[in-house]
Amino acid sequence: MKIKKVPLRTCVACHTTRPKKELMRVVRQPDGQLLIDTKGKVSGRGAYLCPSRQCITGALKTHRIERALEVPLPEDLVAALNQLAEELP
Repeated sequence: MKIKKVPLRTCVACHTTRPKKELMRVVRQPDGQLLIDTKGKVSGRGAYLCPSRQCITGALKTHRIERALEVPLPEDLVAALNQLAEELP
C-alpha cells in the first residue's frame, strides 16, 4: 500500500508549517481578483494563514498577506478577514 503525501504549507504570519487542509487561503486569481478560498482549489497565487485570531490580525497588521500576494488588499477583503478573526478563538 502506498502512503499518500500530505501537502504542507507555511502560515505567512507565524511561519508554522502545517498540512494544507488545516490552513485557510487568501488567493489572487489570474484576473487580479482577491478572495478567501475555502476549498483550496481556486487557481492563482495563494497566501496561507492559520485559522486563529492571532495569525489573521498579525498578518493584516504587518501587511504579510499583501507582500505574499504582491498586491494591496481591498477594504472589503480586510473587513471580511477581520470579521472572520472575531469569530475565531
